[in-house]
Amino acid sequence: MILGIDEVGRGPWAGPLVIGAVVLGGAQIEGLTDSKKLSKKRREQLNILIRDQAAGYGLGWVSAAEIDQIGLSESLRLATRRAVEQIKVSYHEIIIDGTINFLDGTSKGQYVTTMKKADLLVPSASAASIIAKVARDSYMAEQDDAYPGYKFSSHVGYGTAVHRAAIDKLGVTPLHRLSFAPLAKYKAPVSIDRSTNLADKATETVSTETTKKIGDRAEDEAANYLVRHGHEILERNWKTKYCEIDIVSLKSGTLYFTEVKYRKSADQGGGIAAITKKKLSQMKFAANYFVQAQQITEPDLLLAVISMTGNPPDVEEFIELK
Repeated sequence: MILGIDEVGRGPWAGPLVIGAVVLGGAQIEGLTDSKKLSKKRREQLNILIRDQAAGYGLGWVSAAEIDQIGLSESLRLATRRAVEQIKVSYHEIIIDGTINFLDGTSKGQYVTTMKKADLLVPSASAASIIAKVARDSYMAEQDDAYPGYKFSSHVGYGTAVHRAAIDKLGVTPLHRLSFAPLAKYKAPVSIDRSTNLADKATETVSTETTKKIGDRAEDEAANYLVRHGHEILERNWKTKYCEIDIVSLKSGTLYFTEVKYRKSADQGGGIAAITKKKLSQMKFAANYFVQAQQITEPDLLLAVISMTGNPPDVEEFIELK
């Protein structure tokens, strides 16, 4: 069987990079082709069929913050590894769309064939391109609520005139890739103290992000982490006048209600230290309130917390609460 791999989101100014990986096995799905040649409606129809009928599939996500930190080339390799790690069925060959073996140097690299237009010619690669694009487009559409005015659902992060105008008016968000040339001017300015003695090493002061921006970035990375581990994000920052939930997700029939806790460093106790008995009670109330509001019958519920540290924020620990 063939494991097909394709990427979506290499060129946008904002949003994650997503790699799709699919083993179709014996599935015969009509209409598979390059996702860019399909209408949105048809892509979404095929996405459901692929997820239902394929022998195995995976999605590898790399956030904008990670792209800025490690660069696009390494991000492509990282996203590919993350996608392939989710494939639990056997296969005898890996076909990657394009000319670069993103698994080179790994144990899987020897099984790779690179192929131009594989997403058009190889059904499993076509399927990979479809599930990756639908997942990324859906994620970007969700960002309209988090970042009103940017119209992410329309341009999904690409450098359109509308997107450029929004950035000029509103500035950048944690979704933006500041390492990309068109956005380089928005990087935090670096100032050098030139009043020091020439024998001393020049010191650089980098302006710090606001706590809110770092918190937003932490929640973005937490959501990406859950998606990479098989969750479907249902809600983010779900709020009522009585309660709020950071992330609601679904995995294997279980509803997860996840609290995101960020600390600058683990020396401050880590985010999980903030889950007190009172906070746990509030989380239980919010989960039950959500279930009632959505009229979900006989739900399988699970509370969880993601502890984030550092800047850019990184997942320190994911714990399912009993």
